[in-house]
Amino acid sequence: MGDIKQQVIQMIQSLPEEVTVDDIIAELYFKLQVDAGLKELDEGKGIPHAEIEKRMSKWLTV
Repeated sequence: MGDIKQQVIQMIQSLPEEVTVDDIIAELYFKLQVDAGLKELDEGKGIPHAEIEKRMSKWLTV
């Protein structure tokens, strides 16, 4: 648990001095979402690139 605390402290220290509490919360939320996505990929829960292209082709026109 201490490792997470140190990561958060380092993340906050890397932000500009004029950072707001909202900025800090946004950074923490972004990190949380990225970490959750990477965990899903590690567990094999990702969607293959070809499937994404197929799904996106319905939305995008070239």
